Amino acid sequence: MQTVSRRGLAQARGRLLRTKIANEATFASIAGLDKAPMSRMEPDQFINDRYQAIEDRLKVVRRRLNRPLTFAEKVVYGHLDDPESQEIQRGVTYLNLRPDRVAMQDATAQMAVLQFIASGLPQTAVPSTIHCDHLIEGTTAPQADRNNAYGGQADLQHANKVNKEVYDFLSSAGSKYGIGFWKPGSGIIHQIVLENYAFPGGMMIGTDSHTPNAGGLGMCAIGVGGADAVDVMAGMPWELKAPKVIGVKLTGKLSAWASPKDVICKVAGILTVKGGTGAIVEYFGPGLDNISCTGMGTICNMGAEIGATTSMFPFNRRMYDYLVATNREPAAKLAEAFGENLRADEGAEYDQVIEINLSELEPQINGPFTPDLANPLSKLGENARREGWPLTVSAGLIGSCTNSSYEDMQRAASVAKQALAAGIKAKVPFAISPGSEQIRATIERDGLIEIFEKVGGTVLANACGPCIGQWKRTEVEKGVANSIVTSFNRNFAARNDANPATHAFVTSPEMVTAFAIAGDLSFNPEKDTLIGSDGQEIMLKPPTGDELPARGFDPGQETYQAPAGSAVEVKVDPNSQRLQLLTPFKPWDGKDIEEALVLIKAKGKCTTDHISMAGPWLKYRGHLDNISNNMLIGAVNAENGKVNSVKNQLSGEYGAVPDVARAYKAAGVDWVVIGDENYGEGSSREHAALEPRHLGARAVVVKSFARIHETNLKKQGLLPLTFANPADYDKVGPFDRLSIRGLTSFAPGKPLTLVGKRPDGSTYEMTVNHTFNANQINWFKHGSALNAMGASRKAQ
Repeated sequence: MQTVSRRGLAQARGRLLRTKIANEATFASIAGLDKAPMSRMEPDQFINDRYQAIEDRLKVVRRRLNRPLTFAEKVVYGHLDDPESQEIQRGVTYLNLRPDRVAMQDATAQMAVLQFIASGLPQTAVPSTIHCDHLIEGTTAPQADRNNAYGGQADLQHANKVNKEVYDFLSSAGSKYGIGFWKPGSGIIHQIVLENYAFPGGMMIGTDSHTPNAGGLGMCAIGVGGADAVDVMAGMPWELKAPKVIGVKLTGKLSAWASPKDVICKVAGILTVKGGTGAIVEYFGPGLDNISCTGMGTICNMGAEIGATTSMFPFNRRMYDYLVATNREPAAKLAEAFGENLRADEGAEYDQVIEINLSELEPQINGPFTPDLANPLSKLGENARREGWPLTVSAGLIGSCTNSSYEDMQRAASVAKQALAAGIKAKVPFAISPGSEQIRATIERDGLIEIFEKVGGTVLANACGPCIGQWKRTEVEKGVANSIVTSFNRNFAARNDANPATHAFVTSPEMVTAFAIAGDLSFNPEKDTLIGSDGQEIMLKPPTGDELPARGFDPGQETYQAPAGSAVEVKVDPNSQRLQLLTPFKPWDGKDIEEALVLIKAKGKCTTDHISMAGPWLKYRGHLDNISNNMLIGAVNAENGKVNSVKNQLSGEYGAVPDVARAYKAAGVDWVVIGDENYGEGSSREHAALEPRHLGARAVVVKSFARIHETNLKKQGLLPLTFANPADYDKVGPFDRLSIRGLTSFAPGKPLTLVGKRPDGSTYEMTVNHTFNANQINWFKHGSALNAMGASRKAQ
């Protein structure tokens, strides 16, 4: 029997009393403060009301849990739908939550809006926005389809022309259903959210995997699929497995060439691409006050690359200053008064703790081909020579949702300015993507664009561009091995330019600028010199930059469209090749799956880019049948080691994966996918789940799943299953027929049985696990979450 000393009891009671007093005083401290609108676009929605709701829920949660809470727990549990009866156990129970808002980028918004239309609801129940940032193709060399022009203006004009049908659809749907619409050229969704919508302690879901960017302003911002967004827009509770909490303690202060980007690159190297799965990463420690708000956003943004549910920083003065600078002083004062609930309690416990001394951190260059392969600057050249990575840098690209703040741009420009002073220009194509119209206008006013252009840079549109594969790259032929350096967040094979031989490395914008000027991957600006136009050697000084513009932000052109009302008509041409209204999926037939064919046994890394490529396929995001022609065309077939080549077991001939799937569907034959570790990592794109469902899949059986993709599969009525013994992956042959037994008694926590029948008639049996809860099983039985929602509304 465990005993507790009187002193221990007294200390525990003291902690609880202090917490109780602070808790009771917190809301009183914001009483009487000015109302703080959630944004300038939503003057009738107030953060004060959200804080009161958080306070009320936390009183219940504190009484029930009777322990100190982490900051992440305060925000998550402060958004519980039913705090009194909700079972709460980290990493085990599913929580029903009430997010404050929804954000969607244009590529994923198409399917989300189509699903919302299918729900039959007249208006969204929570503030929601659409951001046109993904469909603008970036160019860095003259293009015939742009009258031999290239760069920002030419690309934006081209996008407005070729995507008019989609933009008109999203604009009209936004007006009709109460969704704010940010026009093409506005900027990248996550930068727009940080500038306008994010607030400390809030909760947001976004249909993009890098939604956690808003964690830099203390928000719990989580990437999801479109079906999840529909649930929240429909006013339903949103479901999330109670996250574990990984603490990252920061001490010291960044110096020289080190930057916030190096913090997350270091963390990615420690945790790997799946080390954060099922957890929120919460940063704490004295080092926090030495990082800017936008720097914290950078760290949270790339936290998606470790599989984390999201990443968060507690409220501090740097956030206060950013809110004031972006014309949200009432929100800053409110957050300051509410501060007790915007940081971890003393004594809060984490499931895992990592400590990083910022004073000792050196620049990190992660890659190639995976964002968790961390190379310290001092080792990069040596590693590249050993591994045979191309040492000549072929392009440098800065910006993206990860690193496009004013501070980022100024630090990069400070490096470029030094080169210009020595008569040096970039040796390779150098592209700059401003994060928003506000950033573009401000850096133009302050002369930074002029510096970038003089050093040889091309300023692209305020959009994602090359970061998500929207790069019309013409100077390097496909298949030619080359190295590029970017300030992006993701660097899977063929991610940026559709060339699987491109070795992409991610690092800070200032390091990218140095590499573009040197043209050499082994260049170390902390030690190596450059030759100026006068033949003299120069060494670049460490970058400098203000975290906020001294003259304030220039908002630039107004690019926001407010909703107009339900009288707006939304049209979808039945003959359109870009948009297609949805047909509900069939419900479960009430039977086990018997002798389904293996469409493909995927080998190795299989991200959502492999399952549903972006780039040129983005134009079909609103047309499920057309985009299904890219299903799994990037996955490696374990049977023959080839990409997009599988055997049609009905005809005996090899064909493209989507073609074979369509043949099975036409013949009424069920099929499944077999996959490896962390299947579906990367982008949140729900098309990677919609396409298999549309083409006849019944299940996806793998060693392990990435969080968002597993949920997306469930939402569409598919069975995401994992081998109880990961080694059983090797037992499944590409031509086996698979039966999945136990569905007639499908229940939470109860494994299913997979029975395989080999071509020679022999059989085997293995256990497969699932993470379905009762509500998710209801989705499966109805054929999709959308079907289940419709059935519930009909019953009511």
